[in-house]
Amino acid sequence: MAYYVGVDLGATNVRSVVADESATILGSAFDRTPRGPTGIAVTEAVLRIVRAACEKASIDPTDAVACGIGSIGPLDLAEGAVENPANLPDTIDRIPLTGPISKLLDTEEVYLHNDTNAGVIGERFHSERNPADMVYVTISSGVGAGVCVDGNVLAGWDGNAGEVGHLTLDPHGFMTCGCGHEGHWEAYCSGNNIPRYAERLHAEDPIDTALPLEDPDFSAVDVFEHAGSDDFATHVVDQLGHWNAMGIANIIHAYAPLIVKVGGAVALNNPEQILEPIREKLEEMVFINIPQLELTSLGDDVVVKGAVASAMTGGTGDRSRL
Repeated sequence: MAYYVGVDLGATNVRSVVADESATILGSAFDRTPRGPTGIAVTEAVLRIVRAACEKASIDPTDAVACGIGSIGPLDLAEGAVENPANLPDTIDRIPLTGPISKLLDTEEVYLHNDTNAGVIGERFHSERNPADMVYVTISSGVGAGVCVDGNVLAGWDGNAGEVGHLTLDPHGFMTCGCGHEGHWEAYCSGNNIPRYAERLHAEDPIDTALPLEDPDFSAVDVFEHAGSDDFATHVVDQLGHWNAMGIANIIHAYAPLIVKVGGAVALNNPEQILEPIREKLEEMVFINIPQLELTSLGDDVVVKGAVASAMTGGTGDRSRL
């Protein structure tokens, strides 16, 4: 029996699973992603969670033959590490991953991807058709995309292809992204930035609203819950639909996918409010064939299942390699 490890390192949580040759998950573990003091603390948390998943699966870590990792970026593939992640504290400058995991599992078969590339690998692997041209978009604490063209997952020389959340959609730069640049898609539509966007819009036009804008716990959840019954919240969600449709239209024009799958906490928790406005607007924004637009069927597991699929298929998600 061969065993495979998958790791999902996010800005909020770190997860790991162990699966067998049929991709059946035998054990899993997760914990919050450490906020410091340094990147080594995050590395240690990843190793601890991998050990815990192996224990749940009743295997020794060295029984695993390969590991896939889906991680926040930016990545340094040559070093197998995350460098200066945008959504973690500034004290976390470097998170070593492939070396420590390779040592723990005693295998050289460790594949590192950004989380959205792991997502498209998972979507492709678990699709009935194993499509050669598809995109996975996540709208969560950040925005990103994993792209597969002609059967090839696009990683880029340093592993950072697909950072579409940092496409400049607004040349006027009304909002500043967490990366420090203005007008990026992520600055408007990520879970972290939706409340900031609502606050800025309200400051420009301070109309009556039930949104708790002054509450320190004001979040994207409040915006979506009030949309439909509160005019201002409805306006904010309409604006999000505009920016999301523009971002996905750019992806369609760049890569011509047959299907676009959407995941991430913002989309998964508000599927109609996220997907329907995009579908409505793509017709007027897209020049070429419009692909199918669907919510991921893998839910919160899309990245970690993609990481396992990567481990099983040599980093591709192509089932023909099994």
